[in-house]
Amino acid sequence: MLPNTADTRHDEGPTAETTESHSSRAPLLDRTATVLGAFDRRGRLTMSDVAHHTGLPRSSAHRILDQLVRIGWLARDDMFYSLGTRLMELGSFAVEQNQILDAAGPYLRRLHDRTALVVHLAVLDGTDVVYLGKVGDVLARLSPVRAGSRMPAGRTALGKVLTAYSGAPGSEYDAIREAGIAFDRDGNGVGLACIAAPVGAVGCVRAAVSVCGPAEHVAVTGQLVTGVQDTARAILRRLEDRRAHV
Repeated sequence: MLPNTADTRHDEGPTAETTESHSSRAPLLDRTATVLGAFDRRGRLTMSDVAHHTGLPRSSAHRILDQLVRIGWLARDDMFYSLGTRLMELGSFAVEQNQILDAAGPYLRRLHDRTALVVHLAVLDGTDVVYLGKVGDVLARLSPVRAGSRMPAGRTALGKVLTAYSGAPGSEYDAIREAGIAFDRDGNGVGLACIAAPVGAVGCVRAAVSVCGPAEHVAVTGQLVTGVQDTARAILRRLEDRRAHV
């Protein structure tokens, strides 16, 4: 049963002035995280509920709640607040990323061992590519990206193949879908070249994997292309096997 939502002194706590002074010094991100944390296992809450559970002054709680509603992290129905669809989307995206990286790990290391090139794993987020993993030894320092890095999709082989397999129209993307790979030079750094293959089919691509290194060592040859494509297929099989098992 929800706590009393009446506008009383008790809702603010016995030291509202002290709390107000403290909260004004606390970073906004900390207070925002505190407000979101109030919804853990509690479902819908009123503004008074949030103030009560967080210890924030009602004015601060109200301001943060309104901001979270505006960006879609919370939803409001009359006097009640609940987790918003955008926050759920981000949470689902994070879970998916973790599952893909966990499934891909052994295959990324194996591809690196076989090619001695830097291996990347990435997903598409809007018009950007987000890197989930990177495996490489001596050559790793040549590639500026790291896990968590974000780059415009059009600059990289990973981004191009992900965009193509997401169904984007255009002759360039048609050619990528026909070849089953994408190639770029200088996208990850001057003098570097990359070959990328999709993890998944057109319209249901899950991620993409690539090899990257000095351009003179990265040629679109049968052996290297096959290695990247085989790795992508192995990652997809493992993801599907896990899904079937669940």
